[in-house]
Amino acid sequence: MSAGQRPGGRSARVRAAVLTAAHGLLADGYAELTVERIAQVAGVNKTSVYRRWTDLEGVLGDLLSEYASEVVPIPDTGDLDTDLEELALLVRRGMTGEPGELITALAAAAPRNPRAAQIVRGFFAERFGLAKAVVDHAIARGELPQGTNTRAAIEILGAPFFLRLLVVDEPIDEEFAQRTAAAAAAALRAGVFDPARGPRPAMGTSAASPASRPGRQSGPSR
Repeated sequence: MSAGQRPGGRSARVRAAVLTAAHGLLADGYAELTVERIAQVAGVNKTSVYRRWTDLEGVLGDLLSEYASEVVPIPDTGDLDTDLEELALLVRRGMTGEPGELITALAAAAPRNPRAAQIVRGFFAERFGLAKAVVDHAIARGELPQGTNTRAAIEILGAPFFLRLLVVDEPIDEEFAQRTAAAAAAALRAGVFDPARGPRPAMGTSAASPASRPGRQSGPSR
């Protein structure tokens, strides 16, 4: 590198300044966050922000991508219950940290902003794709049957976290994470996500007899 070259250059410095400013302002709440405020705090022209990111959601999506690019240590201890608990604790740390703030902001904008919705969907598609390796490993070890719906199992594990983060606004503590993992493990071991077992009758009912199925008449024989 020659003496006249600068590591990263101006573009990299602008990006770093804008993302740092957005992160800091996000603590005040999404409702008060604007491109103009971000540009002012970052010390750049707002036209530079619009030219690179198009809108506020583009900035937040870029910030979220920073977290998405981090290596996620998928648990692989050799035991399904332990792996699910460690995975749940990883999710909990993310939800109670900076990614959780970004997810909340983007999810709030998603119903009226297709760009925000796309960013959120892409982030979770990638995370779910990585996390389902926990169930895949259990299948490979013979803990779960072949054909287990790994994606559905991970969705069931993650759903309670998003309920608390985005809807009911209740604490996401370690006990909650452990309880959620235990419920997912119990459902997996019970075969809830094994299509080969087929649908089960509701509690208090039994499978319909041939005579009571549609198209069959009941009553005395002639």
